[in-house]
Amino acid sequence: MSSARAKAHKLDESAALDRILTLEIARTTERTAVAAARLRGRGDEIAADRAAVEAMCAELSRLPVDGTVVIGEGERDEVAELWIGEKVGTGRGPAVDIAVLPLEGTTICAKNLPNSIAVMAIAEAGGLLKTPDVYMDKIAIGPGYPAGLVGLDRTPAENLTALAAAKGCSVAEITACVLDRPRHARLIEEVRATGASIRLIGDGDVTGVIHTTEPEETGIDIYMGIGGAPEGVLAAAALTCIGGQMEARLMLDRAEKVERARALGITDPRKIYGLDDMVKGDVLFAATGVSDGSFLQGVKFGRNQITTHTVVMRSSTGTVRWIRARHTHLDKFEA
Repeated sequence: MSSARAKAHKLDESAALDRILTLEIARTTERTAVAAARLRGRGDEIAADRAAVEAMCAELSRLPVDGTVVIGEGERDEVAELWIGEKVGTGRGPAVDIAVLPLEGTTICAKNLPNSIAVMAIAEAGGLLKTPDVYMDKIAIGPGYPAGLVGLDRTPAENLTALAAAKGCSVAEITACVLDRPRHARLIEEVRATGASIRLIGDGDVTGVIHTTEPEETGIDIYMGIGGAPEGVLAAAALTCIGGQMEARLMLDRAEKVERARALGITDPRKIYGLDDMVKGDVLFAATGVSDGSFLQGVKFGRNQITTHTVVMRSSTGTVRWIRARHTHLDKFEA
């Protein structure tokens, strides 16, 4: 085989693999979402999360990759499955980093409230920031703005004023998304003092960050505040695919957290991470709705079929695929 044909053959193999992974990542979040949705509105957060974890583990074991969990359910001594550093996949395929959040919004799912989703991302090996399961301070906006427009080292008023000026509107026309937590009392006060409005969410800050990419549809212009670090990396993966800006800083406020971070290669506890620091190389992101929301519709259980709604994104192509699937082989989804 000539060198040109060999190169073309290699590219064809790579393209085929990419297509396979696009389908497989969607299948993984679909099965996970269905498992969690069976417990939607039952009031049992632990059971819903357990169902999602077990379903995702089962699907990951079939994934044609040599995968390492870099964002998961916690450190190895804390959880039995999907711990940071765990090997997943068949072992036959590309070496990849995997970030998972089997059920974002366990409380949301248990109460059958909007925007509970199953989420995961796949990146080239070494492509995702490894972080312990700690809090992370975040700020994010959608695409189309000058680089460095907002930042964590600026006040809420400075960030909101800069965003309004870039958008060509008054600050009063800006809406910030913030998790409804006591720790955000001061942030909420400072945002409202500028005249901007706030969309408080009970959970789901991956979705909250993604909402900034389509403010005309979601009504959210900026995400601000402290949430989970795993959610931050997954949100960064999504923004890397569809565009936007984000800064994040780990909240390593105790020596024990500093040591946990150091064990994962993080030596500067005050470092501010941009998108390029959190996600490198090609990345696939997928999310399937568990409960209905403004981003994705939830799982629908019919008499003879199950319907799921999934988004799959890829950074290298900028492609966003929306997949509405009808599953008629219901036995494939039985617990």
